[in-house]
Amino acid sequence: MTAPRPRQRLDIERLRNDFPLISQSTVCYLDSAATTQKPIAVLDAIDRYYRQHNANVHRAAHSLSRASTEAFEAARGTVQRFINAAHSDEIIWTRGTTEGINLVAHSFGQLSIQPGDQIIISTLEHHANIVPWQLLAQRSGAQLKVIPLTETADLDLDAYHALLNERTKLVALCHVSNALGTVNPIQPMIDAAHRVGAKVLIDGAQAVSHLTIDVQQFDCDFYLFSGHKLYGPTGIGVLYGKQQLLRQMPPWQGGGEMIEHVSFDASSYQLPPFRFEAGTPNIAGAIGLAAAIDYLVQFDLNQRQSHEQQLLQYAQQQLKQLPGLRIIGQPQQRIGLIPFVIDGIHNFDLGTLLDQQGIALRCGHHCTMPLHQRLGLDGTARASFGLYNSLDDIDRLVAALAELTGAETVLSLTESAPHPEQPLLTELLALQHWKARYTVLMKAAQQLPLQADLQQQNNLLHGCTSKVWLDHAYHSDCNRLEFRIDSDTRIIKGLGILLCELLNDLTAEQILDLRIDPVFQQLGLDKHLSSSRSNGVRAIVDQIRTIAARYRQPN
Repeated sequence: MTAPRPRQRLDIERLRNDFPLISQSTVCYLDSAATTQKPIAVLDAIDRYYRQHNANVHRAAHSLSRASTEAFEAARGTVQRFINAAHSDEIIWTRGTTEGINLVAHSFGQLSIQPGDQIIISTLEHHANIVPWQLLAQRSGAQLKVIPLTETADLDLDAYHALLNERTKLVALCHVSNALGTVNPIQPMIDAAHRVGAKVLIDGAQAVSHLTIDVQQFDCDFYLFSGHKLYGPTGIGVLYGKQQLLRQMPPWQGGGEMIEHVSFDASSYQLPPFRFEAGTPNIAGAIGLAAAIDYLVQFDLNQRQSHEQQLLQYAQQQLKQLPGLRIIGQPQQRIGLIPFVIDGIHNFDLGTLLDQQGIALRCGHHCTMPLHQRLGLDGTARASFGLYNSLDDIDRLVAALAELTGAETVLSLTESAPHPEQPLLTELLALQHWKARYTVLMKAAQQLPLQADLQQQNNLLHGCTSKVWLDHAYHSDCNRLEFRIDSDTRIIKGLGILLCELLNDLTAEQILDLRIDPVFQQLGLDKHLSSSRSNGVRAIVDQIRTIAARYRQPN
């Protein structure tokens, strides 16, 4: 942690002031791979549209509609130039990368995929670039093949070339892995696929804010990305497709705007892109995305990439010095993020404890469960960087991790349990600091004996990224319920012990009437009752109430 820091090349302090949530918040934001923060230029563009030009596009003769249509189509032209598409009608607006992949799976799949055909994906793919192809394979009778990884977490290119043959009709690859940051060599992979007559789709969601995208040079058949990972709004994305191919593809949604003529007997359809844009589009989102692109391209590309590589290298250098911390994967090229695990600390517990120190990063499987199964991991912590991040952000992360790993060592060596006469709730209420409360919760979880009989598939709760098991017993002689809870994360297990303490030996009616939220609010643990799938406590409470409702006594 004492290594000298490199000199930053961009005026980061001025740049950070362009992002209100970054400059006006104490949060250290290291989750840009999930979504980037938005600059004032984007917020102003969206606000200006709704205040000055709000009207539907392509449909009316009045001036507001003309102004809205002009801005909307100008945004399409901005995207065309940004990725160097040959024609603006090769740019299709979607809600995001996921919708774009599903569009291709349905439309191109209906056009081109037959029984016995082959679709190739890779081990690195996001679920959005796996599940649509699985569904297509099930509908069409095609086969889904998967490119394996090397030990460094690069794609095994020898295995890829061995998979390619005349039956291969589509190759779907991420440009950059959202879980590992691996940059795939898409150019030679596209060329190889084309040699056997296959089309190629590239998921560019994680690449678009870091790399130069030139779809004509790549010669890919489809390229997709989401606006919210490019400093733009949520709910807007782009599907690029080669013009000739798009014109052959059938519609995938029916409605207004995508039609040429409709009768009760038959309908005819517009040429792309409108054929694939049924209904009122996200006009403000498209305008906001164009503003984000205009904002980003004002910075010299070499300086942007140099700054991001500097962050990545400095973070790797500093994180490697922490005892028990392991960076996952050693790909030949990595951008944008660092995945890591720490011995003895579940990734969910790690994310929760960092959140209490104002550090936002992502923990879990990052919608890449097959990849994590291949790596033998339940998940990782992922620190990901945006243009606005500074070396100070990395220092803050490393300092917090150093403190937590030290605290975890002390915790692991502590054998004293909470006083048997003092319930867990009383002990927690007596503490004032978040760290002391979490230490008590984790200690209680650590000292609960292994409940192997509880950890059965039929007891596993859905709606949690951590594993949570819940079982119950009903004592009919006294109309009371008893619960057992376990989890693979110490914090959730500790909170489960607290819930059992609050609820065990109550009647079903008492459980249904009991308000859990005020107790968690008083302890400062109410964030665990959010509807987020990341924690699981709300799922536990909901399931307990469902169980209690079964045993409610009739009036």
